Amino acid sequence: MIVHDALGRRLDVKHPPQRIVSLVPSLTEWLFTIGLGARVVAVTDYCIEPAAALAGVPRIRGTKNPDRARIIALQPDLVIADQEENRARDVQALTAAGIPVYVTAIRSVADVPVQFEQLAAVLGASDQAAPGLAALRQALKATDRRPARRIPTLAFIWRDPWMAVGVETYAGDLLERCGAENLGCRLPGRYPRAPLETFMRLQPEVILLPDEPYAFSQRDFDAFEVYRDVPAVRNGRVLLCDGMTLTWPGLRALAALRDFATLIDPDTIGCGAPD
Repeated sequence: MIVHDALGRRLDVKHPPQRIVSLVPSLTEWLFTIGLGARVVAVTDYCIEPAAALAGVPRIRGTKNPDRARIIALQPDLVIADQEENRARDVQALTAAGIPVYVTAIRSVADVPVQFEQLAAVLGASDQAAPGLAALRQALKATDRRPARRIPTLAFIWRDPWMAVGVETYAGDLLERCGAENLGCRLPGRYPRAPLETFMRLQPEVILLPDEPYAFSQRDFDAFEVYRDVPAVRNGRVLLCDGMTLTWPGLRALAALRDFATLIDPDTIGCGAPD
């Protein structure tokens, strides 16, 4: 079967593929969610959910350094990768070895139902995927009308160097849909890096510190103590949050659209799916 991935690359895929290697943690989780776990023959070290189901699945190192030789030896029908999560050189090497690699390119929450639906069709799993994607589309409609005043927010993903969520990112779009003005968009780059002082000059009213990819914790609050003139620091709005909910594209967005709306503005009614 000839298909095209999110980058427009042409693939000849066995339909439906029965031996899948996933190089994307969020997509690994989704494959199991829609009942395709039995087809997954290997995942990365960072594919940690669903934990129990993944206990016996072979690992092929990280998202940025997958063991290509082992992947080739597994003879998968399809490898699933993402433009941001994985390196182009690995995709090219696996493709050159005759293995079809389907690449997603998620840059917004709205990309999820579109691209996951396309991938589900390739996997022969459209029916299994449909209910969750329909629920996500419904939740997204509730975010189309955004508040007149958005709350200036910074979401960091790393320190030393300090890095934040910027333009054209899934996490940035999620925050905007939840009532934030993503201040990271004022600095250059999709994940701008700068001294903490530069970020603090943006005067955020909320600062989010997720527990991944950098494991922020309460010990990191000390770095902000010298910035008592910044509203988020002065008002105790430097907040720890769940990194997977913020950065993993997929059905986690159903909870994320609700939870981050409340985290950013505790007075909000909520912008995502109901409980």
